[in-house]
Amino acid sequence: MGGLIRKKRKFVLTGGGTGGHIYPALAIARGLQERFPGCSIEYIGGKRGLENTIVPREGFPLKTVHCRGLERGLSLKNLAAIGDTGRGLLEALFFLRRLKPDAVIGTGGFVAFPVVMAATLLGIPTLIHEQNAYPGVTNRILAPRVGSVMLTFPEAQKRLKANDIIVTGLPVRPNILSARREEGRKFFQIPLEAQVLLVVGGSRGAKRLNEAMAPLARNLAGQDRYQVLHVTGESNYDETRRLYEDAGIALEKCGNIKLLPYLDRMDYALAASDLCVGRAGAAFISEITARGLASILIPYPYAAENHQEANARSLESIGATKVILDREVTSEQLQEMVLHLFSHRQQLEAMAQAARSAGRPEALAHILSEIERVMKSRH
Repeated sequence: MGGLIRKKRKFVLTGGGTGGHIYPALAIARGLQERFPGCSIEYIGGKRGLENTIVPREGFPLKTVHCRGLERGLSLKNLAAIGDTGRGLLEALFFLRRLKPDAVIGTGGFVAFPVVMAATLLGIPTLIHEQNAYPGVTNRILAPRVGSVMLTFPEAQKRLKANDIIVTGLPVRPNILSARREEGRKFFQIPLEAQVLLVVGGSRGAKRLNEAMAPLARNLAGQDRYQVLHVTGESNYDETRRLYEDAGIALEKCGNIKLLPYLDRMDYALAASDLCVGRAGAAFISEITARGLASILIPYPYAAENHQEANARSLESIGATKVILDREVTSEQLQEMVLHLFSHRQQLEAMAQAARSAGRPEALAHILSEIERVMKSRH
């Protein structure tokens, strides 16, 4: 038989607890399947995280190990967490010795610590990806020990000690990049000449934002030159609808205001919009910058180590967004900001250009190339 038999590549992805860690890992996994056809991918998650639902649903095999996060100060819970994590490290060593992967890639969350640490102890090429401007504790501990640290925000570099750091950006779903403005407008039945405000509360919702939106929506209602797409989050929909009705907005009759509990086609919504208001999660920021969309960001105040504010301030520093802290949100301030930007098109466009300059639509390709580089450097 002529020719060389190409070795089938094996990869392990790990990251868990929240969607912010899991979805980037899954995007990388799909990218690896395209870059290395026929490769095998295993996902190692925690016993209790969202990965137990999301990863199997996305079609990837899942193994789990014990892990638990530390709390501040000394406590019995911390002793239990150390014991759990030690157990998880042994379990990860067992899995990785058996799997013999070509590389292990971690995207944060408590579970990434035992899995990536086990990989470094076994001499397996390792990489981690940090989504936020303020790195999580797991990645801060792992950074000096891994082959490469990949970042979404350049600011994160100041808070990490590492041998090899590269700013790659965060993978963005292909349909977010490919959706056209005309498609989005047609999907939502919005006139091409209208100015569109997209309001997104995020998966946890945004109670203060929803409350502040009702008076603004009342002032815009019936004015076809303004269109509002307000995605409340399912748990906040009924309450927000009542707020709109109390403000005198008849949603069935008001053609320019759309109140939605959730949105399957965020690609079309972003493509159709001129300005968006939302939280400052890394994934959402990566999407609006990849699209080049001006924004007003209201960071989720209870995010770990206040990383959402750090994300938002990163964009604010280059003029791509306006930031309002959750505790400071008022309907008057929000209304003034939105109407000012809609009436000053040049400023709105300058913010969009700044967002576009921070966007990294090629993030996944950079990440895959970095994985290849680290694997080659170990052979």
